[in-house]
Amino acid sequence: MRADDKITGTLSRAPWIASTRSHLAGFPLLTWGLLYVAIAPAAALNAQTPSVNFQSREDQTSLLELYTSEGCSSCPPAETWLSGLKGAPGLWKEFVPLAFHVDYWDYLGWRDPWASRAFSDRQRAYTQLWHGDSVYTPGFVLNGREWRVWSRQKDGPSASGTKSGVLRVSSADQQRWLVSFSPAGPGERDYEVHAALLGNDLISDVKAGENRGRRLNHDFVVVAVTTCSLKSDGDKVGGEFRFDLSKEGRAKRLALAVWVTPLGRLEPLQAVGGWLSH
Repeated sequence: MRADDKITGTLSRAPWIASTRSHLAGFPLLTWGLLYVAIAPAAALNAQTPSVNFQSREDQTSLLELYTSEGCSSCPPAETWLSGLKGAPGLWKEFVPLAFHVDYWDYLGWRDPWASRAFSDRQRAYTQLWHGDSVYTPGFVLNGREWRVWSRQKDGPSASGTKSGVLRVSSADQQRWLVSFSPAGPGERDYEVHAALLGNDLISDVKAGENRGRRLNHDFVVVAVTTCSLKSDGDKVGGEFRFDLSKEGRAKRLALAVWVTPLGRLEPLQAVGGWLSH
């Protein structure tokens, strides 16, 4: 469903970051920068939380973004398709999926509990990048480009085949995460990392709008997100970000998606992710 939302102006550095707000019921506050989703002391959590290590191959792992809304009657089939990727052999190895819920359909009478203005602005920034004139849902973006053939790809997209470099993410407590990116060759001088906490097995009973009376199921929903600059360390760049998983809201299963971009750019260079235990 296409929104009556004309895209104007020029693309500035990460314009969607500036308009962040959060109304994600039951989830940590959504903020940007070096993020501390601080909800409760985590000392008790540390002792029982296993360490995690995610590492990409040198070939680019595709970043698959879905822009969706509970207020859009065209979105459930796309979300069902995305949920089906939980059993795909290429999950986390060849592609990393995320579902950004946008807020521009809320005016129809149903406020999507997972939606954020920042996610709508992120989609608008992509549309500016493509010189488009409006946004729509469901809308897929693959490695920074509009992707319309999703319904013909049962097991999701394959790896792009581009040599991008190795992205490593590790945490001893699933709160403080260390990031290292080794580019495949000379290229950008400055990089930043983006990380999203993904909620899965989410259920919503919609009481108004185009999906009134429907029970909707969601997976790979972005429920918290952060971005920070990476610093040069020889032939690689590194940094860190933080999440507090001590209150995971309504998600029965959490996952982490991490991707690296040139500083101030939308298009991902490399991605990595996986399931979390908590």
